[in-house]
Amino acid sequence: FAAGAKFFQTQAIYDVGAFTKFMDRAQRFNVPILAGIIPLKSAGMARFMNRNVAGVFVPDTLIDKMAKAEDKVQVGMEIAAGLIKELKDMCQGVHIMPIGWEKKVPAMLDAAGL
Repeated sequence: FAAGAKFFQTQAIYDVGAFTKFMDRAQRFNVPILAGIIPLKSAGMARFMNRNVAGVFVPDTLIDKMAKAEDKVQVGMEIAAGLIKELKDMCQGVHIMPIGWEKKVPAMLDAAGL
């Protein structure tokens, strides 16, 4: 923290179990942590992130859910809202990276109960 870090922001979180383990280890730093949320737009996006974005892991269950979804926008929003619900009490907040879905953020937050 000599460099002046006041908080941490994570990469996109899709694996709540892995994030729980991370939070257990990170508590010793006593610094606020914001969990990253990137709404999935397709199974292809999820696979791309797994292959090309360091530190991001999208579980096969979510990839399959997106692949089978008739309304990919709705399912992507539901997944993001569910993750926000699960993660918000495990850390000091979330940071949403909507990547072109900025206008959908209010509905996502409503669905997450915020």
